[in-house]
Amino acid sequence: MKDGVETGFFQDILSPHFNPDAVLDVSKGGKVLVASDFHMGIGRADDLAQNGELLIELLEKYYLRGGWYLVLNGDIEELQRYSLEHIRERWPRLYRVFDLFAAEKRLFKTLGNHDGALLFEKNYPYPLYDAVRIETGRIPVYVYHGHQPSRVYTDYNRFIGASLRYVLKPMGIRNISAARSPYRRFSVEKKAYAFSLKNNCISIIGHTHRALFESLGRFDYIKFEIERLCRDYPAAEGADRERIAAEVNALRLDLGKLRRAERRDVLRQSLYGDELPVPCLFNSGSAIGKKGINAIELDKDQISLVYWFTEGSGKKFVSRGSYELEGIPGTLFRRAVLNRDRWEYVKSRIELLGRKT
Repeated sequence: MKDGVETGFFQDILSPHFNPDAVLDVSKGGKVLVASDFHMGIGRADDLAQNGELLIELLEKYYLRGGWYLVLNGDIEELQRYSLEHIRERWPRLYRVFDLFAAEKRLFKTLGNHDGALLFEKNYPYPLYDAVRIETGRIPVYVYHGHQPSRVYTDYNRFIGASLRYVLKPMGIRNISAARSPYRRFSVEKKAYAFSLKNNCISIIGHTHRALFESLGRFDYIKFEIERLCRDYPAAEGADRERIAAEVNALRLDLGKLRRAERRDVLRQSLYGDELPVPCLFNSGSAIGKKGINAIELDKDQISLVYWFTEGSGKKFVSRGSYELEGIPGTLFRRAVLNRDRWEYVKSRIELLGRKT
């Protein structure tokens, strides 16, 4: 047990040997970006190739210059396919940005199932952690990759790595992981959700590549958003009424696309059964999305889910919605805040909804 947290299947992360250097205190100030699943590689099967330029620009010109801390939450290097030497040769500009964060002691790096072999790299320049605890002054936040609950990755990771490197890589097949299976995604998320709920803390994971905000994925979020808009509709007038009708119609189209993309029996499942969702689980998504990059931002006051994209090729729901947008000057790269809440609200919901009745 660490600070009242029951370890359970996270005993390797939150054990009495939890590294005290892996604590980031922003309770008096400071901003944190949590990003995961870069899967940096080489060649034609490099998962990061499509978003590499966007990633480098946003890290250097927005977050580094803005004084942010950077938490890289696992699966940054794709070591199950490539050697670290070759990855460093492929991505010198990105490592240069990491170096700049590290030089100012603003870099924290956790291990995932695809880059766990970094522990055996003698000259790796950055400290490595199983988890990072972020002190917000309101509620403890634990950042860990998320593969730890899965016995597939803890028991058979070496076998999976050999298959990726010697079988799938020569065939040009891209990364296969929990992100490809809705069943595995739900399994990982349910266990992380249960851990957070039991210990009255917040977990920020990666691994599944599925962005979550307050325990809600895009499918669940759309349903709740449609309900909210329907409640607002009767009192709306004029242009507001037309706007709500248009947004509901657009969200219904998005919901239909998600139904077709996932297996229907999986979508009927929920992280929280029949209960109201307790906002204790967040997921930073990944940097290898087809249309952009998701990440989590937080400070002493609030937490946000953000989406970075190239103007003209981002997700349609962003351009249709009323999202906060800003860009990096001189580029077509844009940042949208998809969701944002203050810690007081998140904590109160956890306290009220997490209680057993």
